[in-house]
Amino acid sequence: MIIKLLFHCTIFWMGIALAGSLNAQTTVVLDLPLSTSYYQELSTVHDDALQHNLDKIVLKNKKWSQLARSKKLAFGIVDLRQVDNIKYAAVNGNHMMYAASLPKIAVLLAAMEAIKSNCIAYDEALKKDLRLMIARSNNAATTRVIERLGFDQIASVLRDDKYNLYEPSHGGGLWVGKKYAKAGAKKPDPLKGLSHAATVEQVCRFYTMLAFGKLVDEEYSQDMLGYLIDPEINHKFVKVLNRIAPDCDIYRKSGSWRNFHSDSALVYGKGGRKYILVALIEDEHGSQICQQLVTSAEKALGVTKEKKVKLLAQKL
Repeated sequence: MIIKLLFHCTIFWMGIALAGSLNAQTTVVLDLPLSTSYYQELSTVHDDALQHNLDKIVLKNKKWSQLARSKKLAFGIVDLRQVDNIKYAAVNGNHMMYAASLPKIAVLLAAMEAIKSNCIAYDEALKKDLRLMIARSNNAATTRVIERLGFDQIASVLRDDKYNLYEPSHGGGLWVGKKYAKAGAKKPDPLKGLSHAATVEQVCRFYTMLAFGKLVDEEYSQDMLGYLIDPEINHKFVKVLNRIAPDCDIYRKSGSWRNFHSDSALVYGKGGRKYILVALIEDEHGSQICQQLVTSAEKALGVTKEKKVKLLAQKL
């Protein structure tokens, strides 16, 4: 009888813990967001040495170089190790591609703007949906949030001069013009007619602004970090990072649909691992390429030594 009672008590508290994790974002424990006074636009911090390293990595890999030439591979890095001297480089950084679930970060931003403006209530149902949308990439939860906001509201936030996360004159950027459901109206992006789109540069800008408390404000940036931390889907970037840097905090959103694979992460921790990595790939092996890009990016940054990179690539 005692054993049976203990069993039921354990199940009860496990249920309480699970419910708590779904109804609120995870607490952010590291020193993020950084001070807004250090923020620098990526257009002003492009780094030639880092660019050279990225180009060299692509050229060395026949498959990657073919994908890059055909505009089916784009990736970028932001080095955050010196907050007053960040560095950025990218391959096909302004080429917009279908990005599946990655643009759900745009829905998150639009929701935070709407909450601050008192356009929607920051109730428990919304908090639960935001966490499901980001950590588990739940389509039903995302659709519910989109229905609260509307496509016009999302587009307005993305095109606002405060962010410029979608600029037709600069290759496009982040866009959400369809619910994450089979049916429903569409409002595709004006440039290429994509329903869920992104460019590497604009996603890198999103995470950079987030890291420096520039999305909405520092308080709401903190909330957004809470939804993005501790992703619950262990693949692509996260699968590798959990192995090589288990103590790092990972703020992440990925996407997959057919041959389209995308991933994005703000990695923050010890051992020189303070960077943003974004990849957009159109290839059946895109998920595996995302995994390999983690160690290649760290090599470009000088975080992971070359021998270690080769061993990890062989394992993948």
